[in-house]
Amino acid sequence: MSIDNQGEELYFTSEESGKRIDKFLSDQMQDVSRSFIQKLIKDGYVKKDGKTVKANFKPSIGDEISVFIPTPEDPDIIPENIPLDILYEDEEILIVNKPKGMVVHPAPGHYSGTLVNAVMFHCKEHLSGINGVSRPGIVHRIDMDTTGSLVICKTDHAHQFLAERLKSHDITRKYHAIVHGNIKEDEGTVRAPIGRHPQDRKKMSTKSRHGREAVTHYKVLERFGNYTYIECELETGRTHQIRVHMASVGHPILGDEVYGPSKCPFKLQGQTLHAKVLGFIHPFTGKYVEFDAPLPAYFQELLNKLSM
Repeated sequence: MSIDNQGEELYFTSEESGKRIDKFLSDQMQDVSRSFIQKLIKDGYVKKDGKTVKANFKPSIGDEISVFIPTPEDPDIIPENIPLDILYEDEEILIVNKPKGMVVHPAPGHYSGTLVNAVMFHCKEHLSGINGVSRPGIVHRIDMDTTGSLVICKTDHAHQFLAERLKSHDITRKYHAIVHGNIKEDEGTVRAPIGRHPQDRKKMSTKSRHGREAVTHYKVLERFGNYTYIECELETGRTHQIRVHMASVGHPILGDEVYGPSKCPFKLQGQTLHAKVLGFIHPFTGKYVEFDAPLPAYFQELLNKLSM
């Protein structure tokens, strides 16, 4: 894959034949829609051996397909009056307890209803602009179906300060999760590099050839026979880190349909993962501050059910 100022070039090799090009690319690029892929084909951005292909083209085994994805223009992000669960706020930072199902920042398919839309309405013009118009104030993020504490930076000073703390692993991030299986040891550490999955671009993996260092510490809070309630503390912050690491040691997070079983015995919408504790040196006062986001109702109710 190569990246330039105008877009992104992706390369795929067909391992089967008989599939239409749009279906083949949909299987390879699960994070984009079929209609988007069809538009890329129509606009001449999909090629075989450097030559554009038509919509009815069917790759053969060994065919090398290139896909050029133009850099999209930043859309206008509209402030929206969405209620926020605010844990703390001052002139430098805002700490929110993000609900399940909310995307942190706008992305294709999610240009409204995001946390950014909500904080833009709440903070007005008082947001860090370091990450551009689509991610104002965002210094870190959590997955759509992960709940819990997030810091929003209201000034560039706060953003730069906390970004440096993230790089040096000087921010406390403790998550609570329920995982499949009974973890025998009371605590442990997973040290396994994480990178893009070699076959599925939508997933991350500890088997990637280009994985980056990733370390997760965990300890058991309570055991429920076939499930274990744990606390995970991040030493690094890779995409899907806790989900990938716990799955890699045979204990995927309950409700995680990407890295765990496809069927869940409980009616859950995504993984039972909650960013409970967030702590760091305050960018203005220089004193350590820590915030604790209470478990969401569904999570607490599930714990009560499992303990019966």
